[in-house]
Amino acid sequence: MYVIVDERPMVTDGYVANFNREGVTSVGLVADDFEGWIQSAPETDLDAVQGFLLGNCEQRPDLPEMIQKRSRAPIIAMIETRCLTETLDLFRAGIDDVVRKPVHVREILARTEAVWRRSQRERASDSVVADRTARLRVYFDGRDPDVDGEKMPLPRRERQILEFLVRNRGRRMTKEQVFNAVYGAFTSDVDESVIEGHISKLRKKLRQKLNFDPIEVRRYLGYAFVN
Repeated sequence: MYVIVDERPMVTDGYVANFNREGVTSVGLVADDFEGWIQSAPETDLDAVQGFLLGNCEQRPDLPEMIQKRSRAPIIAMIETRCLTETLDLFRAGIDDVVRKPVHVREILARTEAVWRRSQRERASDSVVADRTARLRVYFDGRDPDVDGEKMPLPRRERQILEFLVRNRGRRMTKEQVFNAVYGAFTSDVDESVIEGHISKLRKKLRQKLNFDPIEVRRYLGYAFVN
């Protein structure tokens, strides 16, 4: 899930629509609503955030510190025109990257993944080797994973679940956290139990390809990518 902050509904609505076309869940908030949310949101919601996109708002210089107290997700600022002073001020405020509008959401996805890689030293390339035998390779840019060098086609939701679990490998993620990552923390028209069906199908496909199941399931506790 991506969170877009801008005082102009036309901007947030536009980026939400563009993310949706790429199959990525997002939500747009004005700065005042965002401040209230980032300070009070449960960890299950915050763990689902893949990146924060900060547009035009008076509070923008103060938002990175608020975000970093509660989330490790990348923070990208959008600027209207190239301005060295503004860019340097944003980096000093704690922004991870600065882009000039207009910017395609695919570039935003690539830039946030680059920040994730830099912040997690075990990721040294555009992909992540996700198991002990290096047979499974998971990408975070919309591509399907590879098994033994061959593409493993997955429905969008299953691919997103796999990416989320691999990104949080070794951590046990609850059904609510997985749901929020895939469908968004503000979604109310989809039942959370749908995650169980997605993960069941995903595990079956992984077992068929790998001859073992890299996703550990503990009733009432959640799911963990363990290899």
